[in-house]
Amino acid sequence: MSPARTTVVIATRDRAEELERTLTELTSLRPAPPVVVIDNASSDDTAARASRFDGVRVVSLPGNIGAAARNLGVALARTPYVAFSDDDSWWADDALTEVERLLDTHDDVGLVAAKTLVGEEQREDPVVVLMAESPLGRPEGLPGPVVLGFLACSAVVRRKAYLQAAGFSPLLRFGAEEKLLSYDLAALGWRLCYVERVRAYHHPSTARPSAGWRQRVELRNDLLITVMRRPVRQCLLQVFQAVKRIPREPHVVRALAGTVRKLPRALAERRPLPAGVEHQIRVLEQAQGG
Repeated sequence: MSPARTTVVIATRDRAEELERTLTELTSLRPAPPVVVIDNASSDDTAARASRFDGVRVVSLPGNIGAAARNLGVALARTPYVAFSDDDSWWADDALTEVERLLDTHDDVGLVAAKTLVGEEQREDPVVVLMAESPLGRPEGLPGPVVLGFLACSAVVRRKAYLQAAGFSPLLRFGAEEKLLSYDLAALGWRLCYVERVRAYHHPSTARPSAGWRQRVELRNDLLITVMRRPVRQCLLQVFQAVKRIPREPHVVRALAGTVRKLPRALAERRPLPAGVEHQIRVLEQAQGG
């Protein structure tokens, strides 16, 4: 049997039942990939249940570090490619084999975003439509449209590229973390593309944060990402637009307060993007009416 070439990395917290289903699906793949589960200090029996599966390595953290837990999983991987799943998502039977073939063939591709099918009815995630219709086009020879974003529950990275980009930012913790990693991969010259024939399944957990919480942290992180990577005029514009929303969206005040608290670290990590990547972002913003 040939050695494994893709490791599946999962960051989880307090979702033992969902994770158990995901691991059942992943370990039934043939060939079954090695799996690394990073447990963000769960209070339930997540780690114990995950440890019962063959081929699954479980690392229990003493605290919750959010999306950056995936960085540890990638560091522990010993394969050239890493597939991310959430504790409520998994890969189709042929997906990882297909991605390996694509990444073997396209040395400049650092990330492949999959077609994500949601729920028992397998409806397309709305983000899939945006990626499939990406205004960044599809250069000749690339296996799919160029994208500057992805869903962390259904993406495969070239481990070398991920490590060069330093992975998911600990500063952001949760929400919009994919955007910053996309920018950083592109800034290093890696291509990101959406490939429709690579499929993943997502059955969203019922144990999810409230919509208000998610709106707040995503706005905060969008602002922080702009501070860290975009031109100063874009930072000022985005803050101005956020302030205008305060009368009708109370969560904006807490998002701005959270941004201020993390601002010193964001400024310390500021690395403006190359002109070509900034141009791609503007093309996407214009296409989305931004």
